[in-house]
Amino acid sequence: MDVSSTVWIVTCVVILALFVFDFFAHVRVPHAPSLKESGTWSAVYISIAVIFGLFVWWQWGGTYGGEYFAGYVTEKALSVDNLFVFVIIMSKFAVPKEYQQKVLLLGIVMALVMRGIFIAVGAAAINAYSWVFYLFGAFLIFTAVKLISESDDPVDHEEQRESRLERFVKRYLRTSDEYDNDKLFTRVNGKRLATPMLMVLIVIGFTDVLFALDSIPAIYGLTQEPYLVFTANAFALMGLRQLYFLLGGLLDRLVYLSYGLSFILAFIGVKLVLHALHENTLSFINGGEHVSVPEISTPVSLGVIILTLVITTVASLLRSKVVDVAESSGEPEAGGNSSGGATADGEETSDADRPTGRELRDGRARDGDA
Repeated sequence: MDVSSTVWIVTCVVILALFVFDFFAHVRVPHAPSLKESGTWSAVYISIAVIFGLFVWWQWGGTYGGEYFAGYVTEKALSVDNLFVFVIIMSKFAVPKEYQQKVLLLGIVMALVMRGIFIAVGAAAINAYSWVFYLFGAFLIFTAVKLISESDDPVDHEEQRESRLERFVKRYLRTSDEYDNDKLFTRVNGKRLATPMLMVLIVIGFTDVLFALDSIPAIYGLTQEPYLVFTANAFALMGLRQLYFLLGGLLDRLVYLSYGLSFILAFIGVKLVLHALHENTLSFINGGEHVSVPEISTPVSLGVIILTLVITTVASLLRSKVVDVAESSGEPEAGGNSSGGATADGEETSDADRPTGRELRDGRARDGDA
């Protein structure tokens, strides 16, 4: 795939312009976006990503077009899982709804920068050492197993990780417990203190590094073109802020998402190992010769990824529906229906106000003690 420096520059400028537009059009003035606003702009950014994929297909052919779409769908699915972590972070630090957009946009920009660095490092490593695919494949399989092992209580696992990071940061930063609008620093009794907003950004930045560790090896299992890896990541991250507000309550209903993503990561990991065997140069494997093994094509990969996500989503929603029916016919759980709606007093609740899984469990424990 021949991508000129001009195309790279134009692409980066367009992506940067979209982020700048997003900030001035939606984030600069603090507000909690409506469902209509979130849905409209989510559709706009997904449409832009699809149009770009069609351009790749037209300009460089169906093979690269298919690799882009496979990478985009995978990164978008992993991004939805990232949203679940963002929900936990926002809840833990009690970020006011009107400031959540700014936190998310800055977090997404940090994520793109982190992934850009990992993409460059990954491309250099692949060009220099073909055996890197063994490492990428093994790491993805390990990540898939780890994701399954933490699926029993992902809220607790994530909160423990965040608490450790928070304690570490507070050793070196003097912090305030109160927000000062959307400022990162404030003054209390003449002392300059970091606000919880800075803590949130640090936690999200650290989380972005962990996400990049999973994300970049996964997409390199679908395409080895740095341009496609970068653009698929960039367009998957765009609209993530709107998707956060659009899917807020639905995230709790995707109970099997971790299983689906684990299967996808393991599948791509196996694909990478097969590719590494096919391109083998390690002397202790088949005498340094290529190993004749079947390779998984891009159309098959895209089909498996989409089918897994469809099955995972449908199964999750059916499971949630069964739980809702069981609760409505028996004793309702503390916290009410996770899909939102109205409180007992008739007051409407939004997705961003919903309690986390930890809060729901704590509520049930208190009811049991009573």
